[in-house]
Order: sequence, then structure tokens, then C-alpha cells
Amino acid sequence: MSRAAEESNRRMLRARDAMDRGYAQPLDVPALARIAHVSQAHFTRTFRVTFGETPHRYLQRRRVERAMFLLRETDRSVTDICFQVGFGSPGTFSRTFRDIVGRSPRAYRRESVTAAVPTCFAMAWMRPSD
Repeated sequence: MSRAAEESNRRMLRARDAMDRGYAQPLDVPALARIAHVSQAHFTRTFRVTFGETPHRYLQRRRVERAMFLLRETDRSVTDICFQVGFGSPGTFSRTFRDIVGRSPRAYRRESVTAAVPTCFAMAWMRPSD
């Protein structure tokens, strides 16, 4: 791997790590591009090539993953969880959740049963594929 490609990967990882840490914060492409020290267009293009999805979709998926955990492990309302993980409206949250998981947040909560299985297996099984 060339030095330039290695540096580019490091920059994209820095931005992805910022999304993983601050998934509930309002993050946009200009802020993420600044973290990666590249232009907005270059950031979006390079992030997609590096990770196989757009920055926006990655952030949505991270938020939905966290929401899945909260729906399984807490009794908080779907609306509270929606705002806690960084979505601006319950409608957007429900639509995005359904697109990624395949069912509504309420249906997911009803159907999910916490079982005594190793955490690594549960995380791999529950991770959204899209």
C-alpha cells in the first residue's frame, strides 16, 4: 500500500471514529471533512470507496444499532430513544429503522428476546446488514 493510500485511510478512520463516538451529536459532511482534513467532495467520495457506504448511511446505521440495543435492554419510549441516538424526528427514525432492520422499532422491541448467549455472538447476529 502506498504512503498516500495509507494516509487517506488514516484520515477516513479518524472521521469514522468521530462518528462512532459522537453518533448522537449533529454531525454533517463539512464537520467530518474538517476532521479528516480534506474537502467535502473528496471526503464523501473517499469514505464511500473505503467503507462501502456513504458517511450519512454509516451514521444512520450506527444510530440504529444503538437504538436496537436500547430497545432490547431498556423500557424507554421509542420517542425518547429516537432523540437519544441523534434522530431529529420520530418519523425519520421509524422510517430509517425499518429500512435498515426490516421492521418498525416497536415490532423489533416486541419480537426481540434477550437470551443468555455470548455477547460477541449476539452482536454479530443483531448487527444490521444494510
